[in-house]
Amino acid sequence: MGEPTAQPSTTPAAPPPPSPGLTLIRPSSKKKHKPAKVFRIFRNVFRSFPIITPACKLPSLPGGHLPEIKTAGSGRVTGTLFGYRKGRVNLSIQETSRTLPTAVVELAIQTQAMQKEMSLGMVRIALECEKNAEKEKTELLEEPLWTMFCNGKKIGYAVKREETEEDLRVMEILKAVSMGAGFIPPVNSTEGPDGELAYMRAHFDRVVGSKDSETLYMLSPDGNTGPELSIFFVRV
Repeated sequence: MGEPTAQPSTTPAAPPPPSPGLTLIRPSSKKKHKPAKVFRIFRNVFRSFPIITPACKLPSLPGGHLPEIKTAGSGRVTGTLFGYRKGRVNLSIQETSRTLPTAVVELAIQTQAMQKEMSLGMVRIALECEKNAEKEKTELLEEPLWTMFCNGKKIGYAVKREETEEDLRVMEILKAVSMGAGFIPPVNSTEGPDGELAYMRAHFDRVVGSKDSETLYMLSPDGNTGPELSIFFVRV
């Protein structure tokens, strides 16, 4: 009988350590995540669709008018639009700049196109999804898929997704920024040397019209009347 041979170790590998330096705190309204598999499937499918970016000149929403708002609740949140120059814009909604995101939505517009529209004046974005009996218990900002309109023109699909490690790193870098816009170095090495990440952060008034409608009105730091950016979430 030969000498016994060494058996390979069956000890499972240790999980990777958490991202160092993450100090964002959990928001008071943070809920347990639902399985994100369906969200990832939607995101991957609609990322392959072409993006239409027409000029947004008519300040109107689908149907030619603004939705009637009967306020059921309101508050102030921090909103951050960010994205690589050659990628799509992401919207992160936080209770404050120092909390984890309560929602992240990948919009159907490229960063360069969004910057151009913002430079031309007021921008109104409507995110619209279908209403049905199966969604009665689904919170509005938990809807996985949205049809997106920019100043009344349909431009594609937006996808609600779970925050990624990259998203959290961006929010961590911007933690001390309450309002502002600019560029930060790429946090994703695959974007290459010219992959600066653009961002715009502001306070938003959050107006809850009903369980099927919410609006974010960007607050202008210079005191101008009227928001430069409004984002409508509507279930129709």
